[in-house]
Amino acid sequence: MKGGEFPTPIMQVLGSKKINSGNADKERYRILLSDGKYSISFAMLTTQISGGELENFSVIRIEKYITSLINNSGKGDTRVLLILDMNVLNRGSEVGTKIGNPVPLSDAANKEEPSKRNGTPNTSTIPRPLGSSSMGGDSTLDLSTQMTHPISSLSPYHNKWIIKARVTNKSAIRTWSNARGEGKLFSLDLLDESGEIRLTAFKEMVDKYYDYIQVDKVYYITKATLKPANKQFSTLKNDYEMTMTNDTLVQECNDSDDSSIPQTKYDFVTIDKIAAAEVNSLVDVVGVVKNVGDVQTLQSRTTGKELRKRDVTLVDQSNTAVSLTLWGSEADNFDGTNNPVVVIKGARISEFGGGKNLGTVAGTNIKINPEVPECYRLRSWYDNGGCSLEATNISARSGIGGLNTPWISFKEVHDRNFGNAEKGDYYQVMGTILMFRHENAWYKACPTEACNKKVVDLENGMYRCEKCNREFPNFKYRLLASMNVGDWSGNQWISMFSSEVEKVVGMTAEEVGRQIEQNPEAMSIIADKTHFKQFIMKCRAKVETYNDEARLKTVCIKVDPINYKDYNAHLMERIDQLLG
Repeated sequence: MKGGEFPTPIMQVLGSKKINSGNADKERYRILLSDGKYSISFAMLTTQISGGELENFSVIRIEKYITSLINNSGKGDTRVLLILDMNVLNRGSEVGTKIGNPVPLSDAANKEEPSKRNGTPNTSTIPRPLGSSSMGGDSTLDLSTQMTHPISSLSPYHNKWIIKARVTNKSAIRTWSNARGEGKLFSLDLLDESGEIRLTAFKEMVDKYYDYIQVDKVYYITKATLKPANKQFSTLKNDYEMTMTNDTLVQECNDSDDSSIPQTKYDFVTIDKIAAAEVNSLVDVVGVVKNVGDVQTLQSRTTGKELRKRDVTLVDQSNTAVSLTLWGSEADNFDGTNNPVVVIKGARISEFGGGKNLGTVAGTNIKINPEVPECYRLRSWYDNGGCSLEATNISARSGIGGLNTPWISFKEVHDRNFGNAEKGDYYQVMGTILMFRHENAWYKACPTEACNKKVVDLENGMYRCEKCNREFPNFKYRLLASMNVGDWSGNQWISMFSSEVEKVVGMTAEEVGRQIEQNPEAMSIIADKTHFKQFIMKCRAKVETYNDEARLKTVCIKVDPINYKDYNAHLMERIDQLLG
């Protein structure tokens, strides 16, 4: 308890009490320990206990530990023993009694004295308010000579600490502007052997530290404030996060051996598990790049700014694929040559058209072919046959690829009040086209691959796209149809986009357009031929408000020919349900 190093000490537990940490996955126990001669009550167990609570009188071997200073309710700084890993040598029920006659270790042994020990400075003393220099120097105390604290011991109630941690991720600088002013920020993910935590810098601190702090290097950090972590933007397993202040001091650790500070921690999930994961949750994923899309240019609906995105398809040993969307410079700079292995820490799960996708947030960390064991295993799987397997794509629209799309009749859609879910409700139905509304079922669209905006005919041989803010000498035809579809229980008006309308009419949009050019009434003739055709339609129902009136809007996101084997299986299952 005076800061010495003793490998695998053996002690006896004389008492334990569970501490409410507010996190069911992070149980902690305060324990009374004895070495047979002295006892201490300032000990905390941060590791999980196998087989339930720790029994009194158990004999344990401490495999890994740290000591830390905390403020003891105004009574001065007290050193606490944090047990990070341990093994039970003998259960308390086997020992049955206290070993020896231990006496409480004196307060003098626990409390740090502001004097010298053995002729050397007391390195555990917390420094007085620090200077303003972030790079060390005459005006700044050298933090490398000070006692450091584990990240797991930090809390808003203890403001005298220094941590030694590795930077595992550094975000790009982000800016904001609102009624209260303008500003900028960036964040860091920090890691030591006890845990991890996020540190965010604002305004002046961005200028001061952004270029100085580098990923994978180790730093001493002190004098930052702590607050409860916002779990919406972080997967780090810590109840708190840090914010830099004007007093915050960061110094690079120049030790030649920093192996005691671990590398990035990951909590990987396989891609197949993403299908059932909650939307907007953050996950760590490792996957091989199966396909890389081109960079697409979009326009933000809210700000009007130009956006760039790229979709990357990842696969893993679960033989499942998922789409990862990259934005901005990440999209521009991504290199998918030779199918690299990608490791993503803190990818956000989103949903579109019934499929699950991955995206990035400010704290997301992406690495290509890092030195991680999971990468080598995945590389071996892919190179030894995984590349030739047909993977199930959970990003496919309409609920296919691991996401169940239930069979629902149109009557059940209304009876079950479908459409009130935040993202809409998805279902499939065997439907018959009763009426195809041919008016306005086609239009001339922007020829740019990623843009489907209707163009304006300038009547001079040019066509203008307001979205792209450009004029083109050509255009492409697009279909957009509304049709009344019926099943045995009722009918429903359904909207359908170009790729699915093509399946219904049995023609491409360009073929439809050429017929219309030759005969303005061609769309009416084409529409008449679709009546009474039957398809399996996967639909999305969503209640939307128009002029203060709530309406159910149904969009068919996928059209398939009827697979009678599957459809008959569904009918037989329904019959069995009716027979009870």
